[in-house]
Amino acid sequence: MKRILMVAAATLILAGCPSYPPQQPVEQPPIVPIEPQQPEVTPPPPPDKVPTPPKQQTTDWSAAISPLVAQMVAADGVEPGKVLLVDSVKNNTNGSLPVQLITSNMMSAVENTQRFNVVPQDVVNAARKTLGLSQEDSLVTRSKAIGLGRYVQANYVIYSVMSGSNKDRRLEMQLMEVQTGEIIWTGKKNIE
Repeated sequence: MKRILMVAAATLILAGCPSYPPQQPVEQPPIVPIEPQQPEVTPPPPPDKVPTPPKQQTTDWSAAISPLVAQMVAADGVEPGKVLLVDSVKNNTNGSLPVQLITSNMMSAVENTQRFNVVPQDVVNAARKTLGLSQEDSLVTRSKAIGLGRYVQANYVIYSVMSGSNKDRRLEMQLMEVQTGEIIWTGKKNIE
């Protein structure tokens, strides 16, 4: 019985094995040496031409303002020794202007005449802050200038407006009496 079982087991084992056809040796493809290829060298594209920025127009504000200040000092009805407030220049041009720089040049030009007691810039800044007026206020009006002048107890105020375009600017200055609002002197100058 043992033998029968062994034969049966062997038969089952052999019956479970798949039969394969005899294998033939696999031919290797021939080895062909490949020569390394040089990568194509393409010249780099020409650099983009950067456009030259337009020349910035520099203005000598002191030289531009001084003739107007000289006219103002020589005007009839202007009393020397009074307190004068130089208000910020109003920008009515189609571009931006260094308003603070223009205003400080105007203050310097007036101080150089030694005809007025100019309200110092720090007093003007403190008064503007107290009254809620911004340093960069582009909506400067005569009434704001006179109100500021009254607050700092000035006798006169210079109200000035820059108008035109960046290429053709015009500065208009007015000297106003603070108490009455009367315009004592007006001057205009083209700024190059």
